[in-house]
Amino acid sequence: MYAIIVTGGKQYRVQEGDVIFVEKLPNDVNSTVEINKVLAVSKDGKLTVGSPLVEGAKVTATVLKHGKDKKVVVFKYKRKKDYRKKQGHRQPYTQLKIEKIEA
Repeated sequence: MYAIIVTGGKQYRVQEGDVIFVEKLPNDVNSTVEINKVLAVSKDGKLTVGSPLVEGAKVTATVLKHGKDKKVVVFKYKRKKDYRKKQGHRQPYTQLKIEKIEA
């Protein structure tokens, strides 16, 4: 059994027991998160696709930790113009463990 969910503007295919990294959520560590934006659910080989969401479906997850990703270097320059700009960015994330899929 798996589900396709939307959180943070991205789509994820999840099963029970999966650990995923999503955009940072405001929930505390060890708290429970319910994700109601479920696009599709596959149960017993039968796929249910919503339009756009599946009615009554939800995914329950536990927050494991919050953190920051590896640094991404953004370097801009214009040749012959002595213009250089170097920036770094670390994207914050939340690590979730999928506990239950209800359809």
